[in-house]
Amino acid sequence: MQQNNIVTDSDFAHLYETLGAEGTGRRIGRSVRRIHYMRADVEKRIGRPLVSPNGSATVGLKAKKFHPGQETLEVENGIVLVGSDAHYWPGIATTAHRAFVKFVKQYGRKGTLKAVIMNGDVLDGSGISRHPPIGWESRPQLVQEIDACKERLGEIENVKANAKLFWTLGNHDARFETRLAQVAPEYAKVHGVHLQDHFPYWQPCWSLWINDSVVIKHRWKGGIHATHNNTVNSGKTIVTGHLHSLKVTPFSDYNGTRWGIDTGTLADPYGPQFVDYCEGSPVSWRSGFIVLTFKDGELLWPEIVYVHSENVVGFRGEVIEV
Repeated sequence: MQQNNIVTDSDFAHLYETLGAEGTGRRIGRSVRRIHYMRADVEKRIGRPLVSPNGSATVGLKAKKFHPGQETLEVENGIVLVGSDAHYWPGIATTAHRAFVKFVKQYGRKGTLKAVIMNGDVLDGSGISRHPPIGWESRPQLVQEIDACKERLGEIENVKANAKLFWTLGNHDARFETRLAQVAPEYAKVHGVHLQDHFPYWQPCWSLWINDSVVIKHRWKGGIHATHNNTVNSGKTIVTGHLHSLKVTPFSDYNGTRWGIDTGTLADPYGPQFVDYCEGSPVSWRSGFIVLTFKDGELLWPEIVYVHSENVVGFRGEVIEV
């Protein structure tokens, strides 16, 4: 049996498929990134992919899908920015969105930005909602919303440097294809009927796994304790949107500390997308986004960028004009 200088190939395969990359790294004293290089070498020698407990696998270091809609990303050192629930409407560039673009540009220039994640509900889809209209309120046409999304996302694309772009799809995003599937299923294979056809620079998926320890997806548990319940029940650090609450909830056990994170909203909580829908009621929503910092493959304490006031955000004890 060939050796990888620490354990035999069979022992490594057993550890990886039982504990995943992070757990194997802790067991044998290596970084997550090093574990993935070791995995690639072992896979070549044993002639099969190693599948982590979450069901993902790679051949070499190239991602291979074992579950439709799941993507993987390895980050040894660097920044990942996660925004969500932008619900872009024509002519509106909120304080949170402009701050998001500013942070993308700043970390992109530094070379530390590894990925930008739009964690669902980029598109509002108000005109194709399953909810009936309230009165005769004016809503933008779908084509206007698509153009607004292209304009806002284009601002990110222009300054992201070498960062990868992911779009973890949300329930509002799904309206685009759901509506077509309901009324015109015969168009299923025609270019342009899929949302991703209009946004070629963004990798769509239902979930993104970073270093096998952080899961980013639009939604899972609901309610005011969603972030706590998400991380307790998943056994992972899990980053969700959907609820617009913008918060970080730590949870610790014998395995260490992990986090349940809500990415808030890049929209104005009292913007025109929501006023009629919420009937003018107060909402416990917060506008902002999340900064994830990785050091030696490990996630440091997640940080919040929040809208302090019009054109001003708060981050690390400072107020920043945007």
